[in-house]
Amino acid sequence: MVFRDFPLEPSTRVWLELAFTTPVVLWAGLPFFQRAKESVQTRNLNMFTLIGVGTGAAFGYSVLATVVPGVFPSGFRTAEGIVPVYFEAAAVIVTLVLLGQVLELRARERTSDAIRLLLGLAPKTARAVDAQGNESDVPLETVAVGNTLRIRPGEKVPVDGVVIEGQSSVDESMLTGEPVPVEKQAGDKLIGGTVNGTGSLLMRTERVGSETLLARIVQLVADAQRSRAPIQRLADVVAGYFVPAVIAVAVLSFTIWALVGPEPRLSYALLSAVSVLIIACPCALGLATPMSIMVGTGRGATEGLLIRNAEALEALQTIDTLLVDKTGTLTEGSPRVVSSRAIGLGDDELLQLAAGLELGSEHPLAKAILTAAEDRGLRLQAAQDVQSITGKGITGTIGNRVVALGNRALLESRSVSAGALAREAEEHERRGHTVVFILIEDQVAGLLALADPIKATTPEALRRLKDRNISVAMVTGDSERTAQAIAAELGIKEYYAEVLPEQKIQLVRKLQAEGRKVAMAGDGINDAPALAQADVGIAMGTGADVAIESATVTLLSGELTGLTRAIALSRRTMSNIRQNLLFAFGYNAVGVPIAAGILYPLYGLMLNPMLASAAMTLSSVSVIANALRLRTIRLED
Repeated sequence: MVFRDFPLEPSTRVWLELAFTTPVVLWAGLPFFQRAKESVQTRNLNMFTLIGVGTGAAFGYSVLATVVPGVFPSGFRTAEGIVPVYFEAAAVIVTLVLLGQVLELRARERTSDAIRLLLGLAPKTARAVDAQGNESDVPLETVAVGNTLRIRPGEKVPVDGVVIEGQSSVDESMLTGEPVPVEKQAGDKLIGGTVNGTGSLLMRTERVGSETLLARIVQLVADAQRSRAPIQRLADVVAGYFVPAVIAVAVLSFTIWALVGPEPRLSYALLSAVSVLIIACPCALGLATPMSIMVGTGRGATEGLLIRNAEALEALQTIDTLLVDKTGTLTEGSPRVVSSRAIGLGDDELLQLAAGLELGSEHPLAKAILTAAEDRGLRLQAAQDVQSITGKGITGTIGNRVVALGNRALLESRSVSAGALAREAEEHERRGHTVVFILIEDQVAGLLALADPIKATTPEALRRLKDRNISVAMVTGDSERTAQAIAAELGIKEYYAEVLPEQKIQLVRKLQAEGRKVAMAGDGINDAPALAQADVGIAMGTGADVAIESATVTLLSGELTGLTRAIALSRRTMSNIRQNLLFAFGYNAVGVPIAAGILYPLYGLMLNPMLASAAMTLSSVSVIANALRLRTIRLED
């Protein structure tokens, strides 16, 4: 495209340049001019404003200089008597900006690797089993809720469901980040996209299509990558002032060169103005935040950290207080009955009554009671007129008796004394056991003591949080003695016991009013309001769906150690964004004065618009490359 070294007449050369560069500028660069026009019409000046003005000025000036050179005064002419043109500069600018756009798109595609990898987990077919036991492969989209599917050794689980027959180990590492396969047997949940081990499983489908955990993860990650962090809004505000300021500098530069510059003054004036407009193009500024957010949330997905939006990713780095629910978060969430004591009836009958009340309940304590009854081979009678009393217990009618099951708060609400069981209940609570009382016609008939083992990873997670100067407070509906025992075992100094669901959200608000940045971690339905109120709501991926939907961060593995990785990811992502902004603003702070000609009086140097465009593209590439580093950073201490 460069004709300066060819033995052509100057006028012939410029006409050839016009012919070859016009398609590049007016066709390939048309989208830039359209977006520049829109930015002016909407008064939302941006990088395309500068590209449109700069490239348009260089090309338009060159067309006039070629078609009607006589309209230009002598001050515009070179020693050869011709008016200098910048067709090459305009074409190269468009080409380099397009190159920058292509590099950005390729980088965005790379940040979507996590999503594509997740999407690729789902198999295309499923092996259906009909009522007669016949098996056949069917397209995944035809699978419905309630279908029975066979999962053979080594196959991927097609949809979410529950095991109804068989035993195997399932690799859930891609979704949870945990490398150890999880043992599955009848009654255990299966997640679509995970990989079956050596056993054969029969499953009943519970969620299909967009309702599966895998599909929801993909959607939430995609939403997070499109969201805007508060730091991005700051960059947008700065850019809103930056673009008019650059245009003002370009006008001022043109004026000064035209008035006091060396000959040909007007040519130098145009050169400096166009260079300022091009080199100040805030492409890198526009990429600085979204690129890091996209890469960061994608990296989180591969680590089993589901971050709902950019606001949550930014807020994670600021938390100084973590409220953590006990059951299912600090503990396994799978308690078991370790002791029972009946008054006036047998232990089996006591357990039968308790289990009859809990039939159909999904609460971890209910499951423990039902499991204990099943282990003893007890026949259960479902309670009638069952009513749940939030934070206290449950009541219903079994046979002709009104039975209630609950904690001390239930006794107090009915003005019932624990009587002879008070001392035994206190002893269990001192050992960290959860005690539930069984009442028959408002008389204490016995108690059950349940133990919920602390997760093996919990002490290490608490140590890491302490090292990050994050204050951890335990909140639980358990009694004061049980909470004290668990807190002492884990070294947690601040705890809140006998807390009702509505009190959890009040506690979050209280701590926020004290100026704390509060994160709430939980896994139950009763945690959902507090999760939504907290600055960062953290749900365990093994918990209730409503908790996951209320939270802004989900730890798919259900382990609190994932939170320390999420915080590390947040801090590194925000640091990466600040580095990108430094690249963008630092580049412009250096480049604009040089483009305006500040070095000319000292060194006789002027910045060609083509070099300015190349520098602009290089700054964008630097930002992209820096953001992509998040794909490989360490998230462990």
